[in-house]
Amino acid sequence: MKSNPLTESTFYILLALASEPLHGYGIIKKVELLSENTIILAAGTLYGALENLKKSHLVDQMLIQDNSRRKVYQITDTGLEVLSHDYLRMKKLCLIAESILKKGEK
Repeated sequence: MKSNPLTESTFYILLALASEPLHGYGIIKKVELLSENTIILAAGTLYGALENLKKSHLVDQMLIQDNSRRKVYQITDTGLEVLSHDYLRMKKLCLIAESILKKGEK
């Protein structure tokens, strides 16, 4: 699968949705938790990213049966594939960097 690398924010948004569907505020809080508060998403940034993820078919908006105005988002199978692919890409990068940096320590 060939795709462009995900931005850090997009990676964390997909990662937040990988375990469960969430509404916007839930995504913001989960990203803060997963990133140990290094990524703080503003609402406008989040909803812009979610729109792009929906257009790319990486995230779907779920229909809620109650009268709530909250929109709940879930990752798609394609989104999981892209997330996994990007994780493996970054893991490979880290392994290469680790081997080079260890050689520099000798």
